[in-house]
Amino acid sequence: MNPETDQNSISDAVLIALRQIIRAIDLRSKRLVKQFGLTGPQLLILQEIARADEITASELAKSISLSQATVTGILERLEKRNLITRRRSNSDRRRVKVSVTTTGRQLLEAAPPLMQESFIEQFDRLRNWEQHMILSTLQRLVTMMDAKQIEAAPILASEPLETPPESSNGLTV
Repeated sequence: MNPETDQNSISDAVLIALRQIIRAIDLRSKRLVKQFGLTGPQLLILQEIARADEITASELAKSISLSQATVTGILERLEKRNLITRRRSNSDRRRVKVSVTTTGRQLLEAAPPLMQESFIEQFDRLRNWEQHMILSTLQRLVTMMDAKQIEAAPILASEPLETPPESSNGLTV
């Protein structure tokens, strides 16, 4: 077998695997928007608020590793859809507490788990050395693709976190 052809096959297989990952994330994101009118980050924030029962925007931003500005924008969209409510704290009027509405809880019950939940569950089952090998390889790919300067949150979503996509039914989410 020709070593050059063999090397091309390997690089092609790597590119195919990367494309499959990108497509899987994209398809899952589009299906979530089409079926539930939510982006991945919106669903993640809604889940985190429900888990905490009541939380401030800054606590929320910290707990899910997103910027305060991103979280605030997403909260505004969720509030417009009556999925969350905001109210001033009784103990400190400067603090605004966020909670999920009944409509939001109903949507959460129907929504599928986030893609990263399934990934993390399977990843956590790997041996420590396998986890480190995957991380090292992915970090090398980031460097090879000149993507080190791109900021990213630990959310598997294809859409930008701050600008909502339009769903197929014309609703901005």
